[in-house]
Amino acid sequence: MAERKPGFDTLALHAGASPDPATGARITPIYQTTAYVFDDVKHAADLFALRAFGNIYTRIMNPTQAVLESKVAALEGGSAALAVASGHAAQMLAFHTMMQPGDEFVAARQLYGGSINQFAQSFKSFGWHVVWADATDPASIEKALSPKTKAIFIESIANPGGIITDIGAVAKIARAAGVPLIVDNTLATPYLCKPIEHGANIVLHSLTKFMGGHGNSMGGVIVDGGNFDWSASGRYPLLSEPNGSYHGLKLHETFGNIAFAIAARVLGLRDLGPAIAPMNAFLILTGMETLGLRMQRHCDNALKVAQWLKTNPNVAWVSYAGLPDDKYHALAKKYCPKGAGSVFTFGLKGGYDAGVKAVSSVKLFSHLANLGDARSLIIHPASTTHSQLSPEQLKLAGATPDVVRLSIGIEDVGDIIADLEQAIS
Repeated sequence: MAERKPGFDTLALHAGASPDPATGARITPIYQTTAYVFDDVKHAADLFALRAFGNIYTRIMNPTQAVLESKVAALEGGSAALAVASGHAAQMLAFHTMMQPGDEFVAARQLYGGSINQFAQSFKSFGWHVVWADATDPASIEKALSPKTKAIFIESIANPGGIITDIGAVAKIARAAGVPLIVDNTLATPYLCKPIEHGANIVLHSLTKFMGGHGNSMGGVIVDGGNFDWSASGRYPLLSEPNGSYHGLKLHETFGNIAFAIAARVLGLRDLGPAIAPMNAFLILTGMETLGLRMQRHCDNALKVAQWLKTNPNVAWVSYAGLPDDKYHALAKKYCPKGAGSVFTFGLKGGYDAGVKAVSSVKLFSHLANLGDARSLIIHPASTTHSQLSPEQLKLAGATPDVVRLSIGIEDVGDIIADLEQAIS
C-alpha cells in the first residue's frame, strides 16, 4: 500500500515540528539565545565552512526559526525556506541572491504599494532596476524582457485589487527566457494557491499577514522551489561561480535544489542581517496551526460581504474574483479553487469623500495599515499604503482615489455586514 501523503491541515500542525528532545515539550520552544556551543573545534570549523549544517548564531539560524521554515516549505511544496524579519526583507534578500549592479527585473504594476516603492526607489541604491508590466496581460511581461533581465515578479492575488494573476502563463514566459519566476503568495497562502505547482521558482510571503494571522508579529519567508538551474546560463554568479566567502565553494553545484535558500541565508542574511526574532517565529508557528481553518472562514465571509455590497444602492462597484461576474473569476477557479481570498476593493457612488467617510465611520472594522488579521480591517489605499504613487501609478495599481480596501476577518459575517451598512449609510 502506498504511503499516505499528509493533508494540508496535518502539515500545518506537524510539518517540521517534533517534541523537544531535551525536555519533551510538545510545542516548539522559543530558543531565545544569540549563539550555540560547538561540539569541538572541528565541528565549529565545519559549520563555518558549510561542510555541516547546524546553529552558529541567531542572526543566521535559530531552532525555532528552523521549524517555521520547514513548515512553510512543506505547505508550499518547496525544497527549503528561509524565514526573515519581514516580507520586505524577504524581497530584498531574494533579489540580492540573484542580482548584480546594472541588472533588471520585470515586475507587475499591480502590487502592494510598499513593494512598488521598494522596487522603484530603494533598489536603486543597489543598482537594480525594475521594468514595469501589466499582470493582467502576460504579453506585456514578455515584451518587457531584455538581456539584462534576471527575474520576473508577480503577486498570486494582487494587493489591493484582488486580481488573480495567470501564474502558468507568466511561468511559461519565464522558462522561455531562462529567468526565475518569483511569486508573492501573501494574500493567497498555500491553502488557496501553490505557485510552485504552476511553474513558480521562488515563493515569498509576508508572514505578518495571513500565515501568522493574528496581527502580533512581523516576519517574512523565501521558499526555494528547487526547480531552477542556476548554473545553466552563467547569469547568476553568486550561485554558480566559486564564492570568495567560502574558499571557492560553488553553492549550486554543492547544494543542488536547496542552493538558493542556502545562498540567501549564508550570504544575504549573514551580511545584511534582517533576522527574524525567535519570539516572532514562535507566534507565527502558533498562528499557522489554524491556517486552513482561518483561510476558509476568511473566504466564506468575504464572498458573502462582496455579494451584499453588490446589492447596496450606495456602492458603485465591487472587485472580488469570487463573484461569478468578476472578470478574474475563471482564473480564481483555476488557481484558487477553495476561495478567492479575503482582500478586495469596492467604491462608493460618492467617490473619494464617501469612501473616506465610510472608513472613518466603522466600529467593528479596524482602520489600520495591515491585512490578513483574524479581525476585519479597512483602509483607503490612495491616502495611505499607496500614497507615494503618482495618479497614473495609482490607476495602474488598482488604487484610484475612490477605492476602499477590505480585509475580511473571521467574525460572524452578519456583524461584519452590519458594520459596513451603518458606515456606508
